[in-house]
Amino acid sequence: MRNQKTNNKFISLFSEHIINNIREYIIVIIFLLIGVVIGAIFINNISQDESMQIKDYLSNFITALKTDYQIDKITLLKQSVTENIILATAIWFAGACVIGIPVVYAIVTFRGFCLGYTISALAMSFGSTKAIVFALLTILLQNIVFIPAILAESVSGIKLYKSIMKDRRKENIKLEILKHTIFSLFILIAFILSSIIEVYISNNILMIFINYF
Repeated sequence: MRNQKTNNKFISLFSEHIINNIREYIIVIIFLLIGVVIGAIFINNISQDESMQIKDYLSNFITALKTDYQIDKITLLKQSVTENIILATAIWFAGACVIGIPVVYAIVTFRGFCLGYTISALAMSFGSTKAIVFALLTILLQNIVFIPAILAESVSGIKLYKSIMKDRRKENIKLEILKHTIFSLFILIAFILSSIIEVYISNNILMIFINYF
């Protein structure tokens, strides 16, 4: 019963957070989608030689997996967690600096670009059907956690900026930065969770269906 009440309270707080910051969420989602579109356009306008290089890279990667290539999951996890810690820190710092809000938007757009680029590269290499399957197996699961997390931390930075602009008293600034920091620490946990999902769940699922590609 206590766990249920805790979960309900968490859901209520999360829902309230989204409702109170819906405008900011819409803005960062738009920047994310702009990045996705730019990534798709970019990959569709590369030269034929670059296209062949991407196809060869993905083909060699799939072939290696089919020949019992062993992925060093510990190293991969360390790399993924390190990258996500750097990302979370960059967004926190940009938000805490106030004037770094454009940097927050740039980071969100870049992550969207990476997503659009990756999916378009898969479609170019494997065809739309296999690309969708590959994306679902290797990209979707971790991004169910990762994308909401990066959006939430970005909104927290924007919220910090607006709060400080409304009230520039030193006490308020300290309080708002503390709130942003605590919120960012929770988001960091979500980033680490997405890394674990990527390494230990998505990769294992991919290995099961690897012969489809």
